[in-house]
Amino acid sequence: MIFTSPAIIPWRKLPDRENCTWDFPADSGHIRLHVKRFPPMRSAPAKLEADGYRALHDRGIQSVDVVAWGILNDGRSFIATEDLAGFTPADKLIQSGIPFDRLLISTADLAAQLHNAGLHHRDLYLCHFLARLDKNQSPELRLIDAARVRPLPGPLTRRRWIVKDLAQFWFSTLTLPVSDTQRDAWLRRYCEQTKIAQPESLKKSILRKSNTIGAHDRKLRAREPRRNISIPN
Repeated sequence: MIFTSPAIIPWRKLPDRENCTWDFPADSGHIRLHVKRFPPMRSAPAKLEADGYRALHDRGIQSVDVVAWGILNDGRSFIATEDLAGFTPADKLIQSGIPFDRLLISTADLAAQLHNAGLHHRDLYLCHFLARLDKNQSPELRLIDAARVRPLPGPLTRRRWIVKDLAQFWFSTLTLPVSDTQRDAWLRRYCEQTKIAQPESLKKSILRKSNTIGAHDRKLRAREPRRNISIPN
């Protein structure tokens, strides 16, 4: 049913997955789930993503609830997660005119919380921070897309993976109305929360990695132009 029901509607199709919405009638209108469907793979991506969400929840990092996941006999797998009604991808908020300053502290703190908890995301782009903005209150955030969440490794390679996360976030702000001054303030806040004493040294590593990500992203977009788009409202 997960792979055949017409009620499950793909909004993005890629070689390695389909992203879909699944709406159920309800008294209040409808209930929505978000479904990822994966072709046969040895690694069972749905299990990896469910494990990633469990790791976030176990460490108190605000995310989404997994409703169901499974692996079929032919190796296909799927995962269904709750809809975060009222939340919007942070990149879309900024594109709509919300100043990055509204999200600066909260996103930096969530990135710091992730790393302080001994995890790295490996897809820490701005679109994976979902935000709900209430007037005169701090934004409420949820971190999504946990398929690549893993425990941070030991001290020999730990910094490398932290830099990769931070460079992904940095890179994802470059096409938005976010200034260098704001990016620097974001990094300072992150360093304050993680007790990193030399943000300038960290910034140099982030910029180098961000340039590498940019080169890879241009090739990926040319091959799969719909890959890096935000979840629909």
